[in-house]
Amino acid sequence: MRICLVTAFPPSRQALNEYGFHIARELAQVPGLELTILGDDLSHPEPELPEFSVTRCWSFNSLKNPWRLLRAIRKCKPDVVWFNLGFASFGGKPLPAFLGIVIPALARSGGYYTHVTLHQLMETVDLKDAGIRFPLAYAVAGFLATEALLCANSVSVLLPAYRSILRHRYGRGAVYVRSHGILSGRPEYPHFNERGNPEHRILAFGKWGTYKRLELMIEAFQMVAKDNPRAKLVIAGTDHPKTPGYLESVKQQCWGQEQIEFIGYVSEDAVPGLFQSATVAVMPYTSSAGSSGVAHLCCAYGVPIMASDIADFRQLAEEEGLSIDFFEPGDVQSLASKMGALLEDRERQAEMAIQNFSAALRMSMPEIIRQYIQTFQLQRHLGLLTRISRLRKLPRWFPMRPRLVRVAAPRLFSRSPALTLRAQQRMETLLKNYTNTRGETVLPGIAPPPRE
Repeated sequence: MRICLVTAFPPSRQALNEYGFHIARELAQVPGLELTILGDDLSHPEPELPEFSVTRCWSFNSLKNPWRLLRAIRKCKPDVVWFNLGFASFGGKPLPAFLGIVIPALARSGGYYTHVTLHQLMETVDLKDAGIRFPLAYAVAGFLATEALLCANSVSVLLPAYRSILRHRYGRGAVYVRSHGILSGRPEYPHFNERGNPEHRILAFGKWGTYKRLELMIEAFQMVAKDNPRAKLVIAGTDHPKTPGYLESVKQQCWGQEQIEFIGYVSEDAVPGLFQSATVAVMPYTSSAGSSGVAHLCCAYGVPIMASDIADFRQLAEEEGLSIDFFEPGDVQSLASKMGALLEDRERQAEMAIQNFSAALRMSMPEIIRQYIQTFQLQRHLGLLTRISRLRKLPRWFPMRPRLVRVAAPRLFSRSPALTLRAQQRMETLLKNYTNTRGETVLPGIAPPPRE
C-alpha cells in the first residue's frame, strides 16, 4: 500500500507538525507500506530527517497550495492520501485556509482515496476567545469548510462528541472516532524520584496567547509559592501564530522572579526529561480547540493533570479514563487552592500518575495507526466489492465471468486461474454477508444505487 501523508512536518514548526511526525514514524515501521510525506515549505533551508521521504509542496498562507499538492499527489500515485489537519493548517488568513480545506475533496474527485484526521471542529471553538475579529463570517465559512471536508472518503475525529455533532448537523460522511494517542510507541513509567526532588516543577506547555494564556497561571502560582518555596513554574512552548510577542511580554512582567522559568521551544528529544521531572502539568485554558496533545503527553509519562473545567477536558477524562483535577475557568483562587493541595499530597500525585499511565497503555501510537491501516484496507476491499457486485447477476456458467472478475479487481487477483477462482469464491461469500432481504448489496459507508 502506498500512502501520501499531507501534514506539517519537522523541522517545520507549524501546527500539528509533532503529530505528523509521530504518525509518519509509526507508518514507516509497517511492513509492505510505502510512505511519502507531503510537507510544508521551510522558512529557512534545513536538513530533512533522514529516515523519511519528504516532498515539500505547500506553504502556509499560499494560494497555490491546491495546485501544488494535487500535482505532487499525481506524481506519487498513492492508494491513500491521508490529511492531518485543523481548519488553520494551511493558513491564518481566510482564503488560503479555505482553499487548503477543499484539497481532500479535490483529491477524491481525481480518483484517490482520501482520509482526513480532523483535530477540531468550528462548532466547538470559541471564536472570540481565539482572537477572531469577525466571528459570524468565520462561522459561516467554517460550516462550508466542514461540508467540503466531509466530501473526503472518510474522516476521523478525536472525541465522540465531535462525531455526534457532524452526524446531527451535517448528516453525511463516513466519520470515525479515533483516540489522539500518546505520541510514542509505549508510555514510560513515571519517575517518582525526580518529582519534588529538590523542587516541585509545575509545567505549563503549549502555544500561548489566544485561548491559552498565562496570566491566570502566574497569579495562582505566586499565591502557591508563598507557602511552598520549593515550587517552581516552568513555562514551555512558543507564541501562537496569531499572537507574536506574547511570551516575551509575559516574560518581561515576570523579570526577577526566580521561581518562574521560561524555556521556549522544546525539541523532541527533550520532551521525556521535561515531563518526567514535572510534579503536575497545568492547562489554564479559557476554551478548547480539540483533543489536547499536551494531556496525552502527560499520560505518556504518567504526569498528574490540572485543567480548566471545560467540556473537552471533561470528555477526555470520561472517554479515555484520564485523571484530571478540574478548577473553575478564570478563577485564580480555585486554581491556587487545588494546586497547593496537590503539591502537598504525595499519595494523590502517585494515584493520578498511575491512572494516567494506565490510560496511556491503551493509546499507544502503534495501536492507533493499526486501526487506521485496518480502515484503509477495509475501504479498499469494499471498493473492490462494489465493482465485483455488479457481476453477481451473471449466471455461474457464463464463460467470461472469471475474466471479468479479474478486470474488475486487478490489484486483488493474480494471473493464476486457480487463485482467481478461490478469490472469487471468497468475494462471493463476503457479498452474501452484505446482501439484504431484497437481494441488494449494501456496503458500510457506501450508498446503494437508486432503485428504478
